[in-house]
Amino acid sequence: MQSRNLRQAFAASCGRSVERLRFLYEGGSPEAHRFRYGLLLFDTATILFIVVTSFLPRDEVTEWVDVAIGLAVLADFLARIVISRNRWRDLAHPVTLADIASIISFLAPVVGEGIGFLRILRTVRLLRTYQLLARLRADSAFFRHNEELIIATVNLGVFIFIMTGFVYETQRWTNGEIRNYVDALYFTIAALTTTGFGDITLTGTLGHLLSVVIMIFGVTLFLRLVQVLLRPNKVRHACPVCGLQRHDRDAVHCKACGTILNIPDEGAV
Repeated sequence: MQSRNLRQAFAASCGRSVERLRFLYEGGSPEAHRFRYGLLLFDTATILFIVVTSFLPRDEVTEWVDVAIGLAVLADFLARIVISRNRWRDLAHPVTLADIASIISFLAPVVGEGIGFLRILRTVRLLRTYQLLARLRADSAFFRHNEELIIATVNLGVFIFIMTGFVYETQRWTNGEIRNYVDALYFTIAALTTTGFGDITLTGTLGHLLSVVIMIFGVTLFLRLVQVLLRPNKVRHACPVCGLQRHDRDAVHCKACGTILNIPDEGAV
């Protein structure tokens, strides 16, 4: 009898813990929003740590910081899995796989430095911050007015960071021209813009493939950013009849079907 009561109490405690996690990760309260903004700040700080430590020699302090970050990311990962309503689907998601790779890489001082280069996949976690879009629209007029520009910039920035990390981690051992993260970033930007100064080139088959990927996919993202910059300023508001998403800021009627739109704004300024 006592054993059954203990099991019931434990199950109830676990249930309360799961609901608390769901409240923080998925809730709409100010506390939940602050928690998710905190996760965003943690992700950003982690990426800055990756960049800064690429210039520094590896020492025991850096390795223990790596382990601490890895444990924090592991705790976040486990919390998301616990509250998931479809664990198998979420486990197969590319962002989840990037999380697993980054966890292993940050714990590299424990399991071996050979896979430390995987830490650059931590950048993919920035994509998860897109779940904050609805809250950012509500909190920031600047974000509402520049949403497409901000998202295009983040997409390009994430791509540049990931490719720079791959260039640095795969070339620094064999290519004397890639001595630090800035050298890798310099090459990535030169390839992205098709400037091609020629003072730094990637060696080997992998290096050539990386150059091709940077030029093809990077130029596509760069052109997307330029397109957003040059396109007239629009707002995103779904027409209730035809579903057209983008309209002029002062539009009264939908250009496609003529329906009155009632686009919300902040009033006269």
